[in-house]
Amino acid sequence: MNLMSATITGFPKIPVIPGGTVLVKTGGWRTMRPVIDPEKCNNCLQCWIYCPDGTIEKGAKTVMINYDYCKGCGICSEECSHGAITMLREMGDEK
Repeated sequence: MNLMSATITGFPKIPVIPGGTVLVKTGGWRTMRPVIDPEKCNNCLQCWIYCPDGTIEKGAKTVMINYDYCKGCGICSEECSHGAITMLREMGDEK
């Protein structure tokens, strides 16, 4: 990955990754994971509208979540009017 440096007057140089989160998978630090209940999901895309990271996609019968980029914020779960999204603790986080 190619790092560039950005300079802001009065501040030290900081590394900048071109392309932002498109090139860097950001879901690795998530502690909670949204899980879709296919029996409740009607593919209305309300969760898609509110997802700040654009990780939700329309599937054939239910929405799909791209966990490589999902940060686990839970907004999709809060906004789902059908109760189809549950936030579950990530595996291995029970320390």
